[in-house]
Amino acid sequence: MPDDQLSLTFAALADPTRRAILARLADGEATVNELAEPFDMSLQAVSKHLKVLERAGLISRGRDAQWRPCRLETAPLDGASEWIARYRGNWTDRFDRLDREIKQIQQEGRP
Repeated sequence: MPDDQLSLTFAALADPTRRAILARLADGEATVNELAEPFDMSLQAVSKHLKVLERAGLISRGRDAQWRPCRLETAPLDGASEWIARYRGNWTDRFDRLDREIKQIQQEGRP
């Protein structure tokens, strides 16, 4: 598995269960049991998802006596968002040029 931050982030986000876990953590800290509640899977399976998210830096686990909350860490998401934003401008420019070209072809009556 790649170990650069962007690859870890996108690999972690590729799974819908992990995205759902992150969405839940966006509302606040939660325990593994609380995170596992909506899923039809074992605690062990949820823990494996949490390990992937933790390795990617998308969550951290705290310790408060017996309570071990998981919390969302947004820095890797910010990095992914910045990477996407860099290319969004290129994609938009290309689509705009294509749109202008199509309109010009339609006005000229070319097939």
